[in-house]
Amino acid sequence: MCGIFGLVTAPRNDVDSLVQRLFLLSESRGKEAAGLAIRHGQTIDVFKQPDPASEMMRKDEYRKLAKAKLMSPQSGEPLCVIGHSRLVTNGLEALPHNNQPIIRNQSVAIHNGIVVNDLNLWDQNQELPRHCDVDSEIILALYHKHRMAGAEPSTAVADVYGAIEGTASIAIMDAIDPRMLLATNNGSLYYFSDQKKKIFVFASERYILDRFLNESGLLASADGTDDVQHLQAHNGLVVECQNMVMDLFPLPPTTLQPKTKRASRTEKPISQKAANVVATENHERHNIIDHAEMLSPERAKLTRCSRCILPETMPFITFDEDGVCNYCHTYKPVNPLGLEAFRDIAEKHRRHDGEPDCMVAVSGGRDSCYGLHVLKNEFGLNPVAYTYDWGVITDLARRNQARLCGQLGVEHILVSADIRKKRDYVRQNIEAWLKRPNLGMIPLFMAGDKQYFYFANKVREQLGVNLSFLCENKIERAHFKSGFMGVYEGHGRTNNIGVAKVTKLLWRYGQEYALNPRYINRSLFDTLGAFWSTFITSHDHVQLFKYASWEEDVVVDVLRREYDWELATDTEATWRIGDGTAPFYNFIYYTVAGFTENDALRSNQIREGILDRETALKRVAVENRPRWDSLKWYAEVIGFNLTEAIVTICNMPRLYGDST
Repeated sequence: MCGIFGLVTAPRNDVDSLVQRLFLLSESRGKEAAGLAIRHGQTIDVFKQPDPASEMMRKDEYRKLAKAKLMSPQSGEPLCVIGHSRLVTNGLEALPHNNQPIIRNQSVAIHNGIVVNDLNLWDQNQELPRHCDVDSEIILALYHKHRMAGAEPSTAVADVYGAIEGTASIAIMDAIDPRMLLATNNGSLYYFSDQKKKIFVFASERYILDRFLNESGLLASADGTDDVQHLQAHNGLVVECQNMVMDLFPLPPTTLQPKTKRASRTEKPISQKAANVVATENHERHNIIDHAEMLSPERAKLTRCSRCILPETMPFITFDEDGVCNYCHTYKPVNPLGLEAFRDIAEKHRRHDGEPDCMVAVSGGRDSCYGLHVLKNEFGLNPVAYTYDWGVITDLARRNQARLCGQLGVEHILVSADIRKKRDYVRQNIEAWLKRPNLGMIPLFMAGDKQYFYFANKVREQLGVNLSFLCENKIERAHFKSGFMGVYEGHGRTNNIGVAKVTKLLWRYGQEYALNPRYINRSLFDTLGAFWSTFITSHDHVQLFKYASWEEDVVVDVLRREYDWELATDTEATWRIGDGTAPFYNFIYYTVAGFTENDALRSNQIREGILDRETALKRVAVENRPRWDSLKWYAEVIGFNLTEAIVTICNMPRLYGDST
């Protein structure tokens, strides 16, 4: 999730430049806020801002602090610094107390990860006052509670990890204790120590620390191969700051805590003004639902394939004399090669020293989470989870990532885009689309996430592993999106549709740009980068479900039973619940074309023989219902007027029934 770093050093002239470099390197993991704590003697100074680290360090207040505390230490005592580059999950970054380092009594802490049971822990420890909205505060609150009860620092930290669920890589400093504590339950911490130079440094990723050491000239050995140490999952480290002596200590494994109810994040008292807002929102929500229900009789009249459930509004669909569609006739069943075939691949890359042997892309959705489970638990590989967060991954998806990585002890490398810019790009394209709605242009809303292919290749290179996985499920592919742009994909893979079709798709987009110049906005280069990442960038990753079978009920059961995988509150579906854009574009497709991705998925399941047609129709009737809570969240984070958007969508000519 976030990027954390720190150093302990004897007085030296270049501390400010070292801290700046660590900040800039760690910024790739979070750009929404930044902060640091500096301890010299028994004084701790904290500075934090709701800005990227690169901007924060240019502020006059920061430069004054750096000059006073980093450039001119007042005595020979060691200088200790911890820093944080934040990717916001919960707790608004505009409120200073929600940013890190977290301060409590005479202690400060930084945290990378998400504690998913923080609300339950606050309920269980009601004697502890709460000052922040962020989950990280519970870590420092429990640590201080155990310390006040007489526990040693390492014991107090171990007790905290015995209670929390999710991912937590932390560093803690205390004003009156000359030690720094590090701990991690998923291995997202690396450190370097040089006794001769009297310096200790840590960071969230090995690549960050390797680059820092090379650029700062701190490497002790000629090639640097033995300098960086990995603080592996379920371990802590006590650093004696005066003499740089380090002591490892174990942490208990992360396990699900018994609980009867997951505490709600929305049950808060509200003012009368807020109540009026809620009443208005409820009215809008009912209008959406009523509109959807009003169209139900017309959707029921849609001609659907007699074998699957694809309707007549599906692009390029045709029916034979028996009412069977061309998609059913051309469908090729997914025949997994089998796990034994995969074992040969796994054995070629397996490592036995606890270090990473592969990388797996994890979005927080059910397929990638299940894939991580299979690779770690069933094949015994030691994967690193990789996520590209472009600003529309939901908090639910992030919490589910944390559940899996924390319990499995898997390092999580998150590459964070400039989320404010990305969301602004999406807003501009949505507002452009609303001026001239076209179903074929909807994929432009999701263009910003396609760079995950580029960064997947980059992270794999940084890790130095040759084996990487995508957990894309072929059964879940929906090929109507480019169909609405006039390009027939059949059942092919989007980025392998051929040069002619890619050229045609590019031409069609160019025509729409000419007809609607509002698309020519600040997002243009980002969109071109997405096109390049999708169709040009190498995708030489192993597709796990090419080997492993995909059974929906098994996937969901494993995730729910073993990891308490969280479900959305506004739908019974388990697909796309971590994707903030999906509820919006599926609402458009459902309103205008009478079907969504769910219809395509259930049709593929029918063709695979794992679902009957009657059950499929019943499921999509529920799954296609508008998701008001998700629509509202999406509009809020992107920054467009949901009511105006819905009016435009509902006034679009429909492809079925009476469209007037």
